[in-house]
Amino acid sequence: MERSLRAARAATFVYFVLNGTLLGAWVVHIPAIEERVGVSHATLGGLLVLLGLGAFIGMQVAGRLTDRFGARVVVPAAGVVCSAALVLPGLPRDPWMLAGALLVFGLGNGCLDVAMNAHAVHVEKAYGRPVMSAFHATFSVGGVIAALASAGAASAGLSPAAALGAAGAVGVVIALVSARGLLPTAPAPAADAGKPAGRPGGAPGRIWILAALALMIMLCEGAANDWSALHLKNVLGASAATAAVGYGTFAAAMTVGRLCADRLSARFGAMAVLRYGSATAAVGITIVAVCPWTWAAFAGWALFGLGLSGCVPQLFSAAGHADPSAAGVNVSRVAGLGYLGMLAGPAVIGWMTHLVPLNQTFLLLTLLCVITAAGAGILRTGSDRTPEPEPEPEPSSP
Repeated sequence: MERSLRAARAATFVYFVLNGTLLGAWVVHIPAIEERVGVSHATLGGLLVLLGLGAFIGMQVAGRLTDRFGARVVVPAAGVVCSAALVLPGLPRDPWMLAGALLVFGLGNGCLDVAMNAHAVHVEKAYGRPVMSAFHATFSVGGVIAALASAGAASAGLSPAAALGAAGAVGVVIALVSARGLLPTAPAPAADAGKPAGRPGGAPGRIWILAALALMIMLCEGAANDWSALHLKNVLGASAATAAVGYGTFAAAMTVGRLCADRLSARFGAMAVLRYGSATAAVGITIVAVCPWTWAAFAGWALFGLGLSGCVPQLFSAAGHADPSAAGVNVSRVAGLGYLGMLAGPAVIGWMTHLVPLNQTFLLLTLLCVITAAGAGILRTGSDRTPEPEPEPEPSSP
């Protein structure tokens, strides 16, 4: 069993890296695709909403499919769909075709996101200790791989369609080959005894509270992704290079924090990671909002990223462990609402800049972090802190 667990953990890492690489490959080709299709920044922004809509739909579909057929079936299938769909945004020459391509790619991305997180919950439960944050850390590794591969493709003179097609083809192979290491999780029954059909999760109210907290945390992440560099450049007068380093500070702190969060969760509990992490993030973004010095902004963005880093994995993990028979649906609810927050964050901050200066809008993020810290008691249950190991699955009879 120990050997199969190590293989399952390694396979889960691969799927998280794959997801980050596929999404990163699209992101780094956005400027070339925008020029090819001939759309404005404003039009592209509207088209990107369809990418988010597709991802949200995919998350809800994958959650139910994962509970119905098992993660071992859905994860590689979602990986193949997402990889194959990657080439689509590189083909269109008009906005309508690009809109359809982004919707389909978003659908595949959402399916893979929820399916691999649901499988990660099963791996964590089998280990009997927190391992979720490390999976989320490796997602960022995929973005680095995408950036390096895309730079090489550009140097070789490949078009976006060729580069995305090559990346997608490699992704299909990886998704199929890595399936062998996944845990043979059994499909959930149609309805557990004593539990009404159509009401998975055992405590729907609790799941929606976790989803609301995920929305607030991921709204903060989305705002930092889009506004950290602009804050340094437009508010503090930093150069473009310095502003980019500011975002890099936030991203690096997020990655380092996620690599450490599992050990912290095992020692102090998921509730402590969420409470003190969001409190740390509140301090960091408040420094950004009120301090006029560039060095203080760097420190603030680093604290913000470090504090936020372990929060979302704790929420996903708690949702999955709330009811193992409905892990997919519960994770899809939390991830779906959180993803809406990620999309809404930049827009909310942008709207508020019509009323107050950019740095003052960040005080909204302070408020959301404080609310999350106050609501962290939702993770107080012992099962969320230390998942009970799953028994070894019995081999199915021929």
